[in-house]
Amino acid sequence: MIPWYEMALWPFSFPFMVQAMIIAVLVAVPTAMLSCFLVLKGWSLMGDAISHAVLPGVVLAYIVGLPLGIGAFVAGMVCALSVGFLKENSRIKEDTVMGVVFAGLFGLGIVLYTAIETDVHLDHILFGNMLGVGASDLITAGIIALVVVVLLGAKWRDLMLFIFDPQQAGAIGLPTQLLHYGLLAMISLAVVGALQAVGIVLVIALLIAPGAIAFLLTKRFGVMLWLAIAVSVVCSLVGVYLSFFLDSAPAPTIVLLMSLCFVAAFIRTQLRAPAAA
Repeated sequence: MIPWYEMALWPFSFPFMVQAMIIAVLVAVPTAMLSCFLVLKGWSLMGDAISHAVLPGVVLAYIVGLPLGIGAFVAGMVCALSVGFLKENSRIKEDTVMGVVFAGLFGLGIVLYTAIETDVHLDHILFGNMLGVGASDLITAGIIALVVVVLLGAKWRDLMLFIFDPQQAGAIGLPTQLLHYGLLAMISLAVVGALQAVGIVLVIALLIAPGAIAFLLTKRFGVMLWLAIAVSVVCSLVGVYLSFFLDSAPAPTIVLLMSLCFVAAFIRTQLRAPAAA
């Protein structure tokens, strides 16, 4: 009989499990930081829109022989720019515009995918293939994580003012348009970095859940940022680890853990509310 402590360390003896944990952390950190800004800005649906809209870019990049990440980033920016243009030039509300744009682009991606012959499995694009990542995926995710973390770390004060009071931000000379589209570009980059690990569909959970959980637990943005990172990293590592013993896919396991954390955070706030009153 195998001792329990040897069985507990068993997943770490497989290189694909170690690589899965590494890319899970590389994806978790930038998406958790962005989730704080998206939750406060009310842009949760924007993350959903961009994550779904990258599918046609991935397919077109495959057709022309470009890296899939480039196609995904371009498609994400096209989605963001289209939403901005339609919002500014119509009476339709932004959330409605986002729903129409991402649904249309996602449908286009499905049509393009079914029209070509490819060895890229649709399930891997939609739901990721964390256990099949290679060195190039780790490098790409690492570079994107570094870029997003550095940019957010350098400009988080400007972004906070832009989120809460864009008129004041413009009045004191901040480049509000640059901040707006810079944030959208970072969302697109984060989606590209998470594409191989968790896929298009599940990346939205990483872009919303950590920030939502941290928002329930604290009122200070600095604390919120660190809490979101901690929740995302811990859930990602534990999710990959548990998936080995549960014989489940890592990405859905991670999302399930984040959902449980959100429920726990919500219950905590409800229990504390009568005491505070």
